[in-house]
Amino acid sequence: MAGILSPCPESTLTDRYQTTVPDPVRKALGLNKRDKICYTIEPDGKVWISRIDQEEQDPVLGKFLDFLAQDIEKNPQQIQAISSELVGRVQSLVSGVDVDLDAPLLGEDE
Repeated sequence: MAGILSPCPESTLTDRYQTTVPDPVRKALGLNKRDKICYTIEPDGKVWISRIDQEEQDPVLGKFLDFLAQDIEKNPQQIQAISSELVGRVQSLVSGVDVDLDAPLLGEDE
């Protein structure tokens, strides 16, 4: 198969299941420190590793978070703790609600 390196680069798992991505793999994927990688698991058990490009992140959310960070920096006097009454109200609204963060959104599977 074209593009497969030989011999196969390998790494070892630590006791905490961490590993270092071998240099040839980092170079092939164009990885830098703090980059994110994705593992795709196929039904036959093969696992593919790929680089997550920054464009795959939600650009609207990123801009909103940047806006919040800038506003907090410019106006720290506006930061207020939420009241215990509001915390209690929110907890009462969500108590007993099960949320599966991995479940598809409505209409996503259609």
